[in-house]
Amino acid sequence: MGTIYGYCRISTAKQSIERQIRNIKAAYPDAVIVQEIFTGTTIERKEFLKLLKVVRAGDTIVFDSVSRMSRDAEEGFQTYEELFNKDISLVFLKEPHINTEVYKTALEAAVPMTGTTVDYILEGVNRYLMALAAEQIKIAFAQSEKEVADLHQRTREGIQTAKLAGKRIGTEPGRKLTTKKSIEAKAIIAKHAKDFGGSLSDTEVIKLTGLSRNTYYKYKRDLLLKNA
Repeated sequence: MGTIYGYCRISTAKQSIERQIRNIKAAYPDAVIVQEIFTGTTIERKEFLKLLKVVRAGDTIVFDSVSRMSRDAEEGFQTYEELFNKDISLVFLKEPHINTEVYKTALEAAVPMTGTTVDYILEGVNRYLMALAAEQIKIAFAQSEKEVADLHQRTREGIQTAKLAGKRIGTEPGRKLTTKKSIEAKAIIAKHAKDFGGSLSDTEVIKLTGLSRNTYYKYKRDLLLKNA
């Protein structure tokens, strides 16, 4: 039996990745978790690309949902087919109807040829079954892409509505936003980072806090200025 990987992705450092990890671990306790923060504006998903280089025939990749694999329908289906052809199983906890096992079953259900003229009809039936399975997969990725586009549209409309109503978007000029998460993160940095007498490197503290690199160094500068 191959290795089972669980791929978890969030779009911003403010989101929690724990829910995805819990869902995957509940279904596959032995899954090796791969985590990534990917905004969709960066050039590539580094951790996912690393995973694609590591997986081998017989391995399995588990996703909490199809949107965690790709937000682009065309790219998503292309990656799906490439992995399927390499005998790598794909599992989508929220869309089990497009798991590769389902696709494989559809292919195996192909009606055997008879060696007679009837084969022309059977060949058409087989192509139909394969196309139907592929279409279900494409629809799932397309739906994920549409949901993201709708969310961005609602966000833009909400901001525009707020502006028209004279409401301020974001914090006031010169005023810093303080959140519970930023307070907790700064406390961890102050305790563990080498610049403040701790024993961990910046990279290690970034992993410990779960912050993006930009946010981490911003918080670190705030602490250095405060202690200056």
